[in-house]
Formats: sequence, structure tokens, C-alpha cells
Amino acid sequence: MCPECALPTVYCVCSSRPQLEASICFCLLMDSREPSKSSNTGRLIKSCLAETKVFIWSRTQPDQGLMALLESSYWQPYLIFPGEYAAPHQQVVEALPASARRPLLIILDATWLQARKIFRKSPYLQALPVLSLPRGNPSAYRLRRSREAAHLCTAEVAIACLGLAGEKRQAELLDDYFETFSTAWLAARDRKAVGNQLALNVV
Repeated sequence: MCPECALPTVYCVCSSRPQLEASICFCLLMDSREPSKSSNTGRLIKSCLAETKVFIWSRTQPDQGLMALLESSYWQPYLIFPGEYAAPHQQVVEALPASARRPLLIILDATWLQARKIFRKSPYLQALPVLSLPRGNPSAYRLRRSREAAHLCTAEVAIACLGLAGEKRQAELLDDYFETFSTAWLAARDRKAVGNQLALNVV
């Protein structure tokens, strides 16, 4: 198993991984179950954009490193979240305003139900301005089922944010790598399923 892309070595896609830089920086706030899932796409963002910050969400003990970032005068944090679910008092924007501070885009790396829970139980997130992505094409994510076609996976959110920030080439390269990863993940899954079926037939 490759420790970087979490795919079986024969399906490793790391040789296709682009190394990117961007004017924006991503911060992944992950549900504790996500790092162990091979289908997690947050790791693609971190592997391509080395500046990406990663924290595990805790309801009772917010990570102090995360809190320091949110309080820093260097960063202008935005929570990436649908505007219709924002708290009544939250500022909601659909584009990145000009600012002397560097945008820090916080993505909740979790299932949609868990992401809403993280938001509801984290007052510090409700204190941030919300960047609400415009609704576009349905998600192309094929590795897990979603109740809503419009719900994007974590990598797709980052791709959309890069496009919104004017980083078109970076968005294209990350999108290409996401597609390469998805294809390899499905091939590995199908091969495993065939192997399991053959084993059952032998038994």
C-alpha cells in the first residue's frame, strides 16, 4: 500500500502528482474517520499543495494550532460552506474580496451529514465569514454515494476554490490528478472484488 496516495502499490498514482503553488491556502478540518478511508480526497490536496494545513476536528478541544491560524493577522480565513446553511449572523460571500491578508480557505473534510454536525457544534466556525461556492455541474465523485448530486467531494471543493481565485491552471492540474486517482481507486476496488469472488468460488 502506498503511504502517500493510500492505493495498492500496483495502482499508485504518485508519479502523476503535480506540485502546485497558489495565492490561496487550504485548511482541512477533518472528521476523525476520514484519514483511514482510502477514498478520502483531502489527502490529494495536501499532497499537491504542500502548504495545506490539516487538523482533526474535536468537539470539546479545538486544535490550538488551528485557533492560532484563525487569530493570525496574516490570514483572512473563510469557511467553505453552502450559504443557505450559514448562521443568521454570518457574512456570506460568493467571491473572494480584495484583501491585504492572504485567504485561508477552511474545508470541512467529512461526509455532508458530519460536516453539518461539525459546523453546528463549532462556534468558532460560525464566527467566520462563509465563502459559498456557486452551484455548477454535479459532482463527478464516484468513490462514495451521496444523497445530493450537487454535493462536491473535498478535492472538488478545492478545485472550485482555485478556479474562483483565478488559479485556472492549478485547478486544471488538481482536477486531472483527482480523475487519475479516482480511476485507479475504482480499478483497485474492482480487482479486489473479483479476487474475493474467485475465493468464494474456490470455497
